[in-house]
Amino acid sequence: MSRKWLPPEEFAATLPKASVFGAVFFTDEDDRPVQLRATYSRVHPWQWPGGVAEPGERPWETAVRECREETGLHVPGPPRLLASVFGLPGKDWPLATVGFVFDGGRLSARQLAAIELDPDEHDRVRALSVPDWQPLMPDRDHARLRAVMTARHTGVPAYFDTWDWEV
Repeated sequence: MSRKWLPPEEFAATLPKASVFGAVFFTDEDDRPVQLRATYSRVHPWQWPGGVAEPGERPWETAVRECREETGLHVPGPPRLLASVFGLPGKDWPLATVGFVFDGGRLSARQLAAIELDPDEHDRVRALSVPDWQPLMPDRDHARLRAVMTARHTGVPAYFDTWDWEV
């Protein structure tokens, strides 16, 4: 059986499309996850510093840039992957989502107090225990948080592929 190979541009047009994000996961000195409250999203109200990759940007570069823009914190690296996250497209977002969550380490009380939020994106920073986060976020966001905490404690990166957009 012979195949007809398409030119790369034509083949690429047949493939699923996805947005890519990078995020940084921090805890405080008591190992409580640190998150930022989004001013623009009711669907995902609490988030880690991070965002969508710009053209030509790799996920680690995205995570570092977004963290600096959103908090004023610089993450020196080297990158330590905690999780890869995948979500299928839905009614609110036409693309699949592929993300990488990197370990930012533990923040001291001084570092937490020095966070400067971009008021156009976030209006609050909190550090809470994993159970205390549950009533503040959708179940799938909390499941992702638990997976990332487990990855942090075990050293085994998580593969989280149920972060789909609503259909």
